[in-house]
Amino acid sequence: MSEEDASVNLFAQQEANRRRSRWLVLGFILFFAWLGFGGDWIAYQLTAGNPPREYHHVVPWFGLLMMAIAAGIAAWIWRTGADRVLWSAGAQEVTTPSSPEEAQLANVVEEMAIASGVPKPRCWIVPDDDPNAFATGHDQQHAHIAVTRGLLRLCSRDELQAVIAHEMGHVKNLDVQLMTLLAGLVGAIALISDGLARVLRGGVRFGGGGGRSSGGGKKGAGNPLVLIVIALWFISWLLAPLITRVLALAVSRKREYLADAMSAQFTRNPGSLASALEKIEGAHAPTSAIKKGSAHLCIADPLGRRINESESWLSDRLATHPPMAIRIARLRAMGYQEQKRSGAFIASPTV
Repeated sequence: MSEEDASVNLFAQQEANRRRSRWLVLGFILFFAWLGFGGDWIAYQLTAGNPPREYHHVVPWFGLLMMAIAAGIAAWIWRTGADRVLWSAGAQEVTTPSSPEEAQLANVVEEMAIASGVPKPRCWIVPDDDPNAFATGHDQQHAHIAVTRGLLRLCSRDELQAVIAHEMGHVKNLDVQLMTLLAGLVGAIALISDGLARVLRGGVRFGGGGGRSSGGGKKGAGNPLVLIVIALWFISWLLAPLITRVLALAVSRKREYLADAMSAQFTRNPGSLASALEKIEGAHAPTSAIKKGSAHLCIADPLGRRINESESWLSDRLATHPPMAIRIARLRAMGYQEQKRSGAFIASPTV
């Protein structure tokens, strides 16, 4: 990838990530509006036949409440999503390095911040023996890079530099904004869905007691349109966690290729990232400290799912990462082309 092409890709990716972040927040609020106002409409239909003095659910309080909750959750995740991701992984910030490994990490992060032209992110260590790394944050000025202890032990300095450069690529592309926001929304919807499941197991009842209320409920429930909306409403609640996880899976695969290329651009050494990825791939244990909701943030899938190792229409939509073999092959090809250009330049006669 030439520097001109990389710049074009960078600006396009930054704008696309800003746009997708806005649409993601809007879609999240609209989804909650559907759940809220849909529930209000169902409650109104089920109580419409009740006598005048009984409950009719005229005020859509559930919809208004759900929209307010969605807006509050989105704002909270926007401000604190990175902190939640780091907290869930048990990450510990490196402020004053206390070992040679930590000092090397701090130096490498500073070097790659200079090379990439973005402010130095705060660096963290995840207490996990499996090698992995991820970046998170709201923007370039509030970014974080975390690596596992296993990665520090496994990689040479050049390999660590290449991994950090890959994560700096995500920071510069503003991938961290979209992917951190998505990680927070995945967790929020999962919690809300679990809460609803408990409520439903306890039973929900509209209207007051007595035969008249029950009769009104039966009248509303007999309407085919009401039955269809009720079915769609419950399906939406049940599938919400799955849908958000699929979104999280689908957003990151192509971004990994661009971050790999930017690592090669920042370090001028694509072979080091290829070597680091080979070592990461060779570690068979899953990264237990990093949870499902944050898996798409990592340089390699922390869950070790097989779908990431295939190229297909389904994999492109459900896999968090491209096949490691293809990433390594692309980096090796970049290294070969770089050596070829350097060799041609050295071998050319001086005029």
